[in-house]
Amino acid sequence: MKVFSTTCTFDYSWDEVSTANWRKYCPWNDKATHVVGVDTVSRTVDPKTGILRTERLITCDQSVPAWLLSLFGGSTTSHVYEVSYVDPISKKVTMCSTNLTWSNVLNVRETVTYSPSSASPTSHTEFTQEAKITALCGGWQKIKNKVEEASVERFRENASRGREGFETVLEMSRRVFGEQRELEKALL
Repeated sequence: MKVFSTTCTFDYSWDEVSTANWRKYCPWNDKATHVVGVDTVSRTVDPKTGILRTERLITCDQSVPAWLLSLFGGSTTSHVYEVSYVDPISKKVTMCSTNLTWSNVLNVRETVTYSPSSASPTSHTEFTQEAKITALCGGWQKIKNKVEEASVERFRENASRGREGFETVLEMSRRVFGEQRELEKALL
């Protein structure tokens, strides 16, 4: 197993980030064009804690090498199962996802959290991301290591693009919903 982890700080409040999180695969995010569908499987709110729990199925169109498809079969369409928890009291979003496609070859378990920055809790949000990547290639340790190393590198590249895309979504959300709030204030 190999682990990829990263952190960063977004210059947006937790309220803005936790709201924009639901829009991160929207059409104006040109870094997420591989996401072709997001289906909500279930959504519940715990009446005691107020925690919103959401299960989603994310469908992606991945670039998979032709030799890999011929070796293992399958298609370029892949699915990811995601469970998220939004805790409005502690102001923490936790998202856990795992790949459903190719899981017999490579298992990826990702955890992402968003929480107010300790340095500037009202205007900045801390982002943490960790992915545990395990290749399931039987007893061939050298092959497993190479597959895991390559997967971590690809995950790193995709994570960087994902952060860039989310920054675009955050900026656009602030602009659009800021204008909406200004209009609402003007009408009052």
